[in-house]
Amino acid sequence: MTTKNDDPSVRFDWVRNDRTGVPEVVFCENKTVEQLSSIIAMAKKQAYPLLLTRLDAEKAAQLALADLDFEPLSRTGLVGGPAKVRFQGPVLAIVGAGTSDLPVMMEAKRSAEYLGIETTLFTDVGVAGLWRLLDAMPKISRYSVIIAVAGMEGALFSVLAGLVSAPVIAVPTSVGYGVAAGGKAALSSALSACAPGVMAVNIDNGFGAAAAAAKILALTRSEDLTQ
Repeated sequence: MTTKNDDPSVRFDWVRNDRTGVPEVVFCENKTVEQLSSIIAMAKKQAYPLLLTRLDAEKAAQLALADLDFEPLSRTGLVGGPAKVRFQGPVLAIVGAGTSDLPVMMEAKRSAEYLGIETTLFTDVGVAGLWRLLDAMPKISRYSVIIAVAGMEGALFSVLAGLVSAPVIAVPTSVGYGVAAGGKAALSSALSACAPGVMAVNIDNGFGAAAAAAKILALTRSEDLTQ
């Protein structure tokens, strides 16, 4: 069932969740405050919770919504109340190489929670100090799906995948300089990982990693996110 959009300049995919198991999310870069306000107003009419990604603090302030849950580090906003938890317990770990990777880790965390997944963060466990990762492995290895977030050379992806049975979703970040600038070196590491079971999303794409994790969990747990 489709719903007519009130704003003719916006063609929001209200039934994407029914079709794919992942609802449409609002990417805020290059959208005006007026366009965002229009989308939010339409969503509220239908009691449709929204996740807003790449939302900067200035736009969040201009929206002036009492029910906007804005988290500045991840640049995400939630409108419409908390999501229903569909996957509880040690199901999704988000493992980050360094503190500089936290913005992307938090985007993945907030996106996963919007999709109804409980998450646990493991921060600053990059391979430059391998003992940090090894210390955390007894806990990390309990999780069904792992999102790994790393910039620089992205060594975390292959090392982590060689230590766990869970699928590893690699998120290369744009943290780095020189040949590592822009996340290209980390992306290459993810795509050429020696350890099997690594899949990669685009650079800095925390939401994409969370969506992939949700689909994997929906299949492995015999649950349908559209219910």
